Amino acid sequence: MLRGYGLPKDLVIRLGPALLKGERRSFRADANRCVGSLQPSLKIYGAENIPACGPCLVTTNHYTRPGFRAWWLALAVSAAVPAEVHWLITSAWTYPDRLRSATITPLTRWLLKRLAQVYGFTTLPPMPPDPADVLRRAEAVRRVLKYVRQSESPLIGLAPEGGDFAAPGRLAEPPPGVGRFILLLCELGLDISPIGIFEEGGGLCLRFGLRYRLESMPGLSASAQDCYITQQVMQHIAELIPGYNLP
Repeated sequence: MLRGYGLPKDLVIRLGPALLKGERRSFRADANRCVGSLQPSLKIYGAENIPACGPCLVTTNHYTRPGFRAWWLALAVSAAVPAEVHWLITSAWTYPDRLRSATITPLTRWLLKRLAQVYGFTTLPPMPPDPADVLRRAEAVRRVLKYVRQSESPLIGLAPEGGDFAAPGRLAEPPPGVGRFILLLCELGLDISPIGIFEEGGGLCLRFGLRYRLESMPGLSASAQDCYITQQVMQHIAELIPGYNLP
C-alpha cells in the first residue's frame, strides 16, 4: 500500500493565522519542518548538482498520486536547496464539473493567493490555458520578469507540466506558451537546474541533474520554438526519473 503524506499539525496551526493576516513566512524553513518529519527520510541523488544560488530556473516534474499532493514537490525541493526558491504556482484548482468549480475553485483561489502573499510566490492562471485568462496570464508573466530583473540572484521554481495531466509513470507535454515563457526567463540570464521527483523504496526521492544553458533554434516559428524549448526542458527532467516515459 502506498503511503500518505500529511503536513505536521503544529505547522498547520501556525500557518492558519499567517494566512488570515497575510504575515510573511520563510517557505524554506517551513519546508524543512515538513520534510524533516518524513519517514523514511527524503533521499537525494546528485547532491553535487544542487543549485546554491541563482540566477537559475529550477524545473521539476509534476508528480502526484492519491495521497501525495503537488505541494510536496515544492516542499521537498525547497528543503534541499540552500536558498529561498520563488515558486510559480497556480492561482486556483480547476475541475471539469460544475459543483466543484462553483465550490472548491473559489476557495482555492483565495487560499493560493494568500499562500503567495505569505511566502512571496507568484501565481499564474490555471493550466490548461483558458482564453478568458489571456490578460491575467500576460500580467503574471510581466510580474515574474520584473521580479527576475530586480533580484540580484533570482532562484525561480517551476513545474512546466502545470497540472496533473499525465498517467502514472509518464510525463505530460507542457501547455502551449510554457516554452516561450521559459525562453524569456533564460534570455534574462537564468540557467536551468532539472530535478526528477519520484518515490522509491517507500520514500520520496529527488535527483538533481547538471545545470544547463538553454538555447533557442533560429528560424523556427513561434509555435515550433515553443515546442522545441519544452521538449528540451522535459527531456532533461525525464532523464532523472527511473523508468521515465515521455509522451
